[in-house]
Amino acid sequence: MKDHDIFDLGPTTLACGVTVPSLHLAYKVYGTLDAETSNLILYPTSYGAQHSDIDWLIGPGRILDPERYCIVIPNQLGNGLSSSPSTLPDPFSFGRAPAFSHLDNVAAQNRLLTEVLGVDRIALIYGWSMGGQQALHWGALHPERVAAICATCTSARTSPHNALFLEGLRAALTADPGWNGAWFTERPIRGLRAFARIYAGWALSQAFYRNALWSEAGFVSREDYLIRAWEGNFLRRDPMDLLSMIDTWIASDISDNDRFRGDLDAALGAIEAPAIIMPSTTDLYFTLDDSRSETARMPNAELRPIRSDWGHRAGNPQHTPEDEAVIAQAVRDLLSA
Repeated sequence: MKDHDIFDLGPTTLACGVTVPSLHLAYKVYGTLDAETSNLILYPTSYGAQHSDIDWLIGPGRILDPERYCIVIPNQLGNGLSSSPSTLPDPFSFGRAPAFSHLDNVAAQNRLLTEVLGVDRIALIYGWSMGGQQALHWGALHPERVAAICATCTSARTSPHNALFLEGLRAALTADPGWNGAWFTERPIRGLRAFARIYAGWALSQAFYRNALWSEAGFVSREDYLIRAWEGNFLRRDPMDLLSMIDTWIASDISDNDRFRGDLDAALGAIEAPAIIMPSTTDLYFTLDDSRSETARMPNAELRPIRSDWGHRAGNPQHTPEDEAVIAQAVRDLLSA
């Protein structure tokens, strides 16, 4: 039984020019929309995640409170619940799976809010990692519709170093003998395990492993952590979906559209909403320096680093109450402004 809703967008032409005969957006609503439709928080998903992976922070006393706000998690295209290579009836009729972009994610989410929920203005967009990329796209493309943004461990444009990390993941997965150059002829177990271990080395800091912080999350050894938290996580996912989301991530750039035509300064300057940008001080691929540079070019943004040894995962602090408290305070500050 599904624990989410589906919005059928019908035939849709993607930003890449490919027309998908039937595009659908999977989403879940937590809490109740008020009569003025003024209490909606949009919470897009991160890489490889579905709504049930990231809704731990929704609850009374948590980062997002469903007793006061209506929180909507739209599953990004490519994640296996919304339209993805694994759900399309013939994803290779164009020679390869269609390339989804954050322009497509924002367009689908925009239709969901207006056509299904009747919401004109978003009280807050909250996003971590690829979810934060979608939040910043929203802020640049629809500034009049976004009241506030909280973005953790993310970027407005994927940096060259971040892209190299992602290219390494793709290379590991497609090195599996089941890859035929366009898709997998068999499930790439070896490739997925290699993919997971490379990812684990990048997503947490050196101090995380040096100080065995995996024990704080209930794991008995580093190997236990790698097998259960990383290999087990990615073995649940369709490998073509993982490749699709890598393409979306690499291409992420809030200025890569007809409005801004590659001018990142103009795109960042168009984000009118008060924003708190929260890099982790030990994130290895969404770095503090990169976030500082982008935030300085946003007119109403504050850089508020998360000082943590949990690397990129500090922005999704399921096992670190101190990091959660820092993010929760930022959300309270934005919603009370």
